[in-house]
Amino acid sequence: MIKIYHNPRCRKSREGLQLLENSGKEFEVVRYLEDIPTLAELRIIVDSLNMAPEQLIRKNEAIWKEKFKGRVLSDDELLAAMVSYPKLIERPIVICNGKAAIGRPLENITTLLK
Repeated sequence: MIKIYHNPRCRKSREGLQLLENSGKEFEVVRYLEDIPTLAELRIIVDSLNMAPEQLIRKNEAIWKEKFKGRVLSDDELLAAMVSYPKLIERPIVICNGKAAIGRPLENITTLLK
């Protein structure tokens, strides 16, 4: 099953959702600001993306700048920050067959679906 972690207020996330809709494949939409991923789910996402938790964080968000910028945080602390403040999670994230991609650029999603 394909899953997209989606924020409807984000243009890139809406574009990723439309790409999935146009693919004709079945998928699940997770509005992650409302249905916040657990720490365990975020660990799986990071592993599926094959990246460090820090790479999944939106560092231009005000909450990052106010609470975390300049601090040295462990991977567990970074994951906990994303659970506490899901706006920090980069978007959209698409998961398909145990692999994942961030839809920036959208071609990442297209490649994942092949």
